Amino acid sequence: MSPKNLNVSSKTHKFLFNKLKDKETFQIYKKFEKNLNLNEDFIVAVSGGPDSLALSFLTKIYSIKKNLTVKYFIVDHKLRNNSTKEARFVKLLFKKLSSNIEILTWSGKKPKSNIQSVARNKRYQLLINKAKKLSINNILLGHHKDDLIENFFLRILRGSGLNGIISFDEKTKYQSINVIRPLLKFSKKKLEIISRKVFDIYVEDSSNKNIKFKRVRIRNFIKNLELEGLDKDKFNLTINNLKFANESIKFFVDKNLEENSTSIKLKNQVILNKDFFYQPKEVVFRSLSQVLKSVGKNYYPARGKKIDRLIDQIKNNNRYKLTLGNCILKRVNNTIMVSKEH
Repeated sequence: MSPKNLNVSSKTHKFLFNKLKDKETFQIYKKFEKNLNLNEDFIVAVSGGPDSLALSFLTKIYSIKKNLTVKYFIVDHKLRNNSTKEARFVKLLFKKLSSNIEILTWSGKKPKSNIQSVARNKRYQLLINKAKKLSINNILLGHHKDDLIENFFLRILRGSGLNGIISFDEKTKYQSINVIRPLLKFSKKKLEIISRKVFDIYVEDSSNKNIKFKRVRIRNFIKNLELEGLDKDKFNLTINNLKFANESIKFFVDKNLEENSTSIKLKNQVILNKDFFYQPKEVVFRSLSQVLKSVGKNYYPARGKKIDRLIDQIKNNNRYKLTLGNCILKRVNNTIMVSKEH
């Protein structure tokens, strides 16, 4: 490294670690560091909002202390007229971290319905592709405690079961990449404090105020509940208790997959024997959902109603061949063969 670069690096480190002299910032960082506990290089997904900028600051310090490589990416969905301008603005903000942030652009036809969900899936896929190209196994997302509560109510409105309404885990795996949410123990207010202290400013996504989106209406609903006495900390305690119950069900799902399914990795196929479907309903539902998600290479599982209908058709021997979630299911004697749809 040249003397000039060393000097820039030294100034950056001084700027960052000076921010930790603030008591509240230091306490947030120490809690973050303990929660993350990661010793491998990683990618950070950035949006420009206060949560992702706070994550960028915290991970920059973490990478320096742990001597790890961190790569920052922001996705320009091109769904709004000023999205490219905002992405470039965030790139300028990152000069405070002396870090480069790469803009990933979503090209092609844009959806007219279910926009936020489709955009989220596309964003994840762009990040996964970049991680694989760089041989990095970890992607960090900026979801926080408030997102947990929003997700809870969104899933209830969809009629989701227990697994769905508590589906935000700190660590999941998708296409062999670890997807990590290290901010789930932090409120949005705490993250806004960090962003203001480090960056002075952050991007306000106009879609976050557009009530045509269900998530925005849910957010406003939660604010009204807070006025009626909703305690977010107690609510999160309820979610955690539900997670304990969910872990018990997961145990039997894993047992079913281990004992009653066979994976053929070279062909990306899974064979399900007849006992696979002779388990408690929730265990069968989750087991099949997991198989479809894995074989179909989907980030999200198929919708619950479709899986329920598929299970009924299989149990009632209605059809020889079925399709769902980019998968083809064929009956072969007393087994069901699941293959990826081409």
